[in-house]
Amino acid sequence: MQATKHPIAIEDNVATFQLTSYHYGQPGSGKKVYIQASLHADEVPAMLVAHFLRQELDRLDAEGKIRGEIILVPAANPIGLSQTIHGTPFGRYDLSTGVNFNRAYKHVAQDLKQSLAGKLGQDAEANVALIRAHARKSLEEWAPITAGGQLKKTLLSMAIDADIMLDLHCDNESVLHMYAGEPLAEAVAPLAALMDAHVLLLARESGGEPFDEACSRLWWDLAEHFGPEVAIPPACVAVTVELRGENDVRYDLARPDAAALLQYLARAGVLDLPVAPLPAARCKPTPLDAVEPLFAPHSGVLVFLKKLGDRVEAGETVAEIVNPVSGKVTPVQPARAGIFFASTAHRHLLRGMHVCKIAGETGYRTGNLLSH
Repeated sequence: MQATKHPIAIEDNVATFQLTSYHYGQPGSGKKVYIQASLHADEVPAMLVAHFLRQELDRLDAEGKIRGEIILVPAANPIGLSQTIHGTPFGRYDLSTGVNFNRAYKHVAQDLKQSLAGKLGQDAEANVALIRAHARKSLEEWAPITAGGQLKKTLLSMAIDADIMLDLHCDNESVLHMYAGEPLAEAVAPLAALMDAHVLLLARESGGEPFDEACSRLWWDLAEHFGPEVAIPPACVAVTVELRGENDVRYDLARPDAAALLQYLARAGVLDLPVAPLPAARCKPTPLDAVEPLFAPHSGVLVFLKKLGDRVEAGETVAEIVNPVSGKVTPVQPARAGIFFASTAHRHLLRGMHVCKIAGETGYRTGNLLSH
């Protein structure tokens, strides 16, 4: 294993940051895997899972059981980890720009549509190698002007040519769920089963250029652009894994989560581990555009009547908003049936604030499908 320190925006008279990555195996000896934790810095459960991943990868590396290349970034956002407001951690947005740390990654396909013109054919393996080389060059030419942009370039440069990319997050409050590209449904299904995901959400493009799509969407965008006469497979299995809620920081959750991720890599041939039987999946994939967000109709105390993971029917009351001054009580109800999988952790809301999300089965939304 080799540890690498990446300087982020080093200057003499202002705060500077350092990113650490751990590198296992040998580049070119098999599949490349990139794993990062807590891109939204205060999403702590991911860092604990990364801690257990590192312990096991250290052991497997010493035993010669890594059959490819694995890069682990256990704390992907040193800038966000340093941000506090009156003592409260604030890692979702870059305070210097207001930009979400998981948005605005370079979509290299735009450059590659030009640079690869006339250079691809029917040899899928050769195409994949050439596309990855051009993707790396596109990122080399990216010139961010902020520290947050430099962090994004550093992270994406390590992941852009990976066969498997696992981006570990958590929600405010939620059951375990995942996001992936629609063309990756079959490849991601074993991971959803291993991690007992309650929801697996798929989209061809979710909006906002998040990290996972910066790694994966270029493949089907290029395949669509160049057409059937060119063989371009979806060569990066990129998944965002939401490890329940922000306060679900427990050893009895993190250890099994890490073990499930390692089992997935064993099934992919990257780790020499005994492969356990695949458990039955809790859910089937559903479209991201079928997720229904619910909002507070007025200010008041939020009282949930349903539990995370419950299935709710259309018009069924998930929660109530209780205004303690007026006495007004208003139900919060979805228009469509689905799984109640994520919610706010706040229990007093103002009108229009986010209450929860319901994963339905039939798409109906358009535009930016992710929360800001």
